[in-house]
Amino acid sequence: MPLPSPRRDRIELTGLRVHGRHGVLPQEKIDGHDFGLDIALELSTAPAASRDDLRRTVSYADVAHLAAGIVGGESLDLIETLAEHIAAAVLEAHPLVRAVEVAVHKPSAPIGLPFADVAVRIRREAAPVDAVIALGSNLGDRLAHLERALALLGQAEGVEIAWRGTVVETDPVGGVEQDDFANTVAGLRTTRGPWELLELARAIEADAQRVRTLRWGPRTLDVDVIAWGDLIQDDEELTLPHPRAHERAFVLAPWAAVRPDDVLPARGRVADLLRAAPDRAGVRPWGLS
Repeated sequence: MPLPSPRRDRIELTGLRVHGRHGVLPQEKIDGHDFGLDIALELSTAPAASRDDLRRTVSYADVAHLAAGIVGGESLDLIETLAEHIAAAVLEAHPLVRAVEVAVHKPSAPIGLPFADVAVRIRREAAPVDAVIALGSNLGDRLAHLERALALLGQAEGVEIAWRGTVVETDPVGGVEQDDFANTVAGLRTTRGPWELLELARAIEADAQRVRTLRWGPRTLDVDVIAWGDLIQDDEELTLPHPRAHERAFVLAPWAAVRPDDVLPARGRVADLLRAAPDRAGVRPWGLS
């Protein structure tokens, strides 16, 4: 099946002017210059646009003030170094940004000849992020559904399966009368943003002909984004970390079986969470039911 590709839209901030004291000459570090900045942020803007919600994107005002603070701060010799500092700060402060372009202009550089401008322009990619997904099925060939989903994940652009949890069989939770589930988890290294990973998860569910009719009801396949790096966000479509993962043994047991010391952001060590999970008695190794 065709899988959705990562989306890279651009938010462009151009012509920002900030005074700074950067240059190799002593006088430049005393009097300084006016520097110009152009900054382009690459990320998927579709989630923000769909709900008109700033929390799903990056505030260009925040980026402008961050960059201005760097230009107006510590004196550096080279605008090459200044551009690197800005790019690194933007990627660190705004994990939804998957790549950034920074141009630093120095139109009053002491060249001694007529010229219009001198600039350094760089582009830097965000590092891949460690993410965790959970998969479950209780209709049809449950194990085949899980294996098909993992195979599709491994084929997706910008996704590498770093590790796989064990497969467990679990009693259903949520109060709906239905068959037992097969569950597992997987760790990913991904260059996709969290919303792009959610889009991929839904496409893989659709491949399994998942039908959403009854909450917590039977399904051929359930694919949930459990964690994306250390990102913490509260959103009705994608809360991170997953709002119930810390109390779900069907997520924690297959994870703790292979990586007990992993930490679920803002919640704690996976093995410790499993010991406190209220549904842990309903989880057993695959094939032992």
